[in-house]
Amino acid sequence: MEPNKDKNELNIEAPNIPIPACIVNEDGKIESANEHIEKVFPFGGVEEQDFFALSGVKFKMLKSIAGASADDEEKEKDADKESTPEEIIIERNSRRFSITAKALENGKLLVFFYDVTSYEEIRDRYDREQICVCRINVDNYDQFTNAVSSETGMAVSTELNKIIRKWSAEIGGAIDKIKETQFVIHFQKANLEELTAGKFQILDEVRAIETGIDFPLSLSIGIGVEGKDISETAEFAAAALDLALGRGGDQAVIKNQNRIQYYGGKTQSVEKSNKGKSRIVGHAIKKLIEQSNRVFIMGHQHADMDAFGSAMGIYRICLTCGTEAFIVIDEIPENIKAFYEQVRAAENYNMIGTEQAMSMIEKDTLVVVLDTHRPSYLEAPELLEKTDQIVVIDHHRRAEDNIENPTLSYIETYASSTAELVTEMLQYVLNRKTLVRLEAEALLAGMTIDTNRFAVKTGARTFEAAAWLRRSGADTTEIKRYFQMEKDAFHVRAEALAGAEIHESGIATALTKGGGADVQVINAQVADELLNIKGIKASIVAGVNHKGITCVSARSLGDMNVQLLLEKFGGGGHLTVAGAQVEDAPEEALEKILKAAEEMERE
Repeated sequence: MEPNKDKNELNIEAPNIPIPACIVNEDGKIESANEHIEKVFPFGGVEEQDFFALSGVKFKMLKSIAGASADDEEKEKDADKESTPEEIIIERNSRRFSITAKALENGKLLVFFYDVTSYEEIRDRYDREQICVCRINVDNYDQFTNAVSSETGMAVSTELNKIIRKWSAEIGGAIDKIKETQFVIHFQKANLEELTAGKFQILDEVRAIETGIDFPLSLSIGIGVEGKDISETAEFAAAALDLALGRGGDQAVIKNQNRIQYYGGKTQSVEKSNKGKSRIVGHAIKKLIEQSNRVFIMGHQHADMDAFGSAMGIYRICLTCGTEAFIVIDEIPENIKAFYEQVRAAENYNMIGTEQAMSMIEKDTLVVVLDTHRPSYLEAPELLEKTDQIVVIDHHRRAEDNIENPTLSYIETYASSTAELVTEMLQYVLNRKTLVRLEAEALLAGMTIDTNRFAVKTGARTFEAAAWLRRSGADTTEIKRYFQMEKDAFHVRAEALAGAEIHESGIATALTKGGGADVQVINAQVADELLNIKGIKASIVAGVNHKGITCVSARSLGDMNVQLLLEKFGGGGHLTVAGAQVEDAPEEALEKILKAAEEMERE
């Protein structure tokens, strides 16, 4: 080395560097490279060449690997992005190389390329050969067998078994039939990509089986992958199947430690004709109430009549059992204010805020959660951490962030409303005459609002529950008064409808301007009204509430799953009714959701 040469100016062509290597300057340009670099990429050495263009690796990632500090501008740009991986692997000339770098004192980087092809091939093989556990449940099977002759039942069952076993063979699986409605399949992860690429066509095949009745059979599929052992993978599969069932069935859910993916979910949940579960759950809840020192009843934030009416029904069970009860509610939305004032005036109901509830709750206090199963949606989620006794009653399709390990969970997606579920339970745990008129009207109002006045998502059990409430004294004329809106809100709704846009995809979009605290209710009303237009299969409406949050309501006639659509934006709901709250401005939110909806249609 010459005496005046910089001590960090290394001669990378020296024989003691037998692997591809190069020197990169502060501008991300390659100044020199050794002869082995040709194994990675061609480098002429005549001029400085861009490292990123040749390797596909961003220079700032390379600097991070080397431990060199990025400039302040780069740090600011990357502040909210994912951290740089600890290892960079690139593929060149059918080989794979791991890149490492060393920062030199002159600001340059010395970069090495290690051939890790054999190690990566072993890793890929291990990944492909991991065992996946698949649990399959046949939905609606009991209702099907009760509705058809034994000959038809046997023929359909044979066809069903044939489809499932053929599907198992196609993915190289080992299948076990647990019982008539349940299967377990073990297969290698290499076949999972094929399943996801085909969007689980087996769901469509089973739904296409001719049953001779007015509803199809469907499958719920839960797949567990990438557990640390087969036991954990099986646990992931069971949790995935629970999610599929809790979301209404007719879908596949894939779960690993960090991610959940959904496929299918095209059909509405089939109403169960047997009310046995309502009776069992009703008596179980009554027993839990009797054993508790006090009960806190809580719905979701921005309570609607379904949440509040259901709370009134559970409160009546507590009164019958002689257990002290409190309805926890902080904010009184405009859409329930008139009814809330009536309840307050009755002076028979304890209603408290979160702060007071937190000062009173104990480990054996029972918390009943209504009309949601997601902690982030609750009026007071912190109450869940203070008790071991939690009951969840809901009718929404199960989301990922559900309340974990409740004492009792009653989530039925076929039901029109939580009020319907609570009403059915009331029939088994108290006399109809015990229910006062105000409570009966609250429950009926909840059912009315969630079914858009009994126009959507209603079954025979919905009307039976409504009839029981009517016989208990509910006045439908009085209920109509609860739904009256202020003149200003009426104008906002009219303007939103007048300004609605109808797109070629058959989706209608609208903006509500100036809805304030009522915007969520107005959005829902506008979305419902838009479905009355011929040719419209789905509607999406957005507006800003009084807290500056953009609220979105989506509705469909069943051709589009708006629940899956709004789940992409942090929301949820049902196949035909869903909602979400987003940070984007209403115009931007509508544009993004419309784009996502049209992409869903093309899939």
